[in-house]
Amino acid sequence: MSIAKILVVEDDTELQEALVDTLELNGFDVVSVGSAEEALVALDDEIAMVFTDIRMDGMNGYDLMKRIRAIKPYLPIVLMTAYGTVEQAVEAMKSGAVDYILKPFEADVLVEKAKAYFYRDASAEEDFVVADATTIQLKSMAKKVAESDASVLITGESGTGKEVLARFIHNHSTRSKQPFVAINCAAIPENMLEATLFGYEKGAFTGAMKAMPGKFELAQGGTIFLDEIGEMKPDLQAKLLRVLQEREVERIGSSKLIKLDVRLLSASNIDMKKAMANGDFREDLFYRLNVFPMRIPPLRDRPKDIAAIAERLLQRHCGGRRVEPMMSAPAMRSLIQFQWPGNIRELDNVIQRALVMMSGETIQEQDILFDESFHQDGEIALKASAEETSEQSTKESDPKPSIEVQPQSASMDLKEREVQIILETLKVNNGHRQKTAEALNISPRTLRYKLARFKEQGLEVL
Repeated sequence: MSIAKILVVEDDTELQEALVDTLELNGFDVVSVGSAEEALVALDDEIAMVFTDIRMDGMNGYDLMKRIRAIKPYLPIVLMTAYGTVEQAVEAMKSGAVDYILKPFEADVLVEKAKAYFYRDASAEEDFVVADATTIQLKSMAKKVAESDASVLITGESGTGKEVLARFIHNHSTRSKQPFVAINCAAIPENMLEATLFGYEKGAFTGAMKAMPGKFELAQGGTIFLDEIGEMKPDLQAKLLRVLQEREVERIGSSKLIKLDVRLLSASNIDMKKAMANGDFREDLFYRLNVFPMRIPPLRDRPKDIAAIAERLLQRHCGGRRVEPMMSAPAMRSLIQFQWPGNIRELDNVIQRALVMMSGETIQEQDILFDESFHQDGEIALKASAEETSEQSTKESDPKPSIEVQPQSASMDLKEREVQIILETLKVNNGHRQKTAEALNISPRTLRYKLARFKEQGLEVL
């Protein structure tokens, strides 16, 4: 098990090996790949920093950086190139790089950059976008609480932006130059979570081939964010409570106590008081976490935020690779009127679909596809509203039929449009099946079936 890694993207095999050796000799765990396309596949929650070459075959380092910034805006990225100029360096920093190295460079320069940016938060404060009166007040409150070291418990539905708020608090605190270490307690197997949080010594358990620091140690001097803390099992809650009370941690398999200087932020999307009443969460730990409670309302309760966040998502996903489109008034109205059960994550999906669907320079209402626009088998349902159907039926001169298209009676035009959407989304994701399926909100199995069918029809599939 690894705690955190540096991703090295370099197409020169010898240089790649030298970079990996240098970083590993200085205590870093490293994942190395030879192309930007491989980097996007390797990018997971264990990656805490990226070094990437700029000039590579296929996707270059600039475009890779923009893609990573769209997915993980907080991830620090250092660009490397032998063709550097001052202008390039300035442009790289503007585009989101935290630093820039000119080849050839000494090993100590690489190590210096790694130590400076590893586990740092590269996101901008503007990532916490607010426009509604409720969230404007929340942001103002966050700035005030950031000045203290008080523990903060952030609650709200899944996808409302709890981690974004936590990063905002960290970025406005006196610890902003120190690490921000985030961990999703629900995403790590129960038997691994203790080792991930507190670290372990070599031989502490089967598979512990070397000593590893825990998340609390990695956050030393900075902030640790425990997301979905309500999912933590009671026995581990007791150990966490002791760490918070004593301000010290002990690695598994060690008797040495490590003093901690860490601020704790946590989040949950469950009813914590109900969990305490059911005996699923310790009351004493809850009050240790809940020094300053903050609740983020669901997106449907802050309609003014929808337009502002949609604009930010458009900027992020266009990222200089294409002209940022306008959003038509009907399209924006449909976004604001939607209930958003998946909150910002769902809005992000809808914006990405709109960028795939649109033609011209403006996103139209028909380009807005919500989750219910897709049937379970992945077919896209185009359905006119009752009002539009009634209006069209009274106009004999209108050549467009006012029908509801069901998957079993889909027209050829609809089938062709579906093929176009899938292939374009696949291209946007550089042939990555899993990400394409997620963007289209269909299962990977459905996507594989459809791509196989396209190939049988003689279509070119990435």
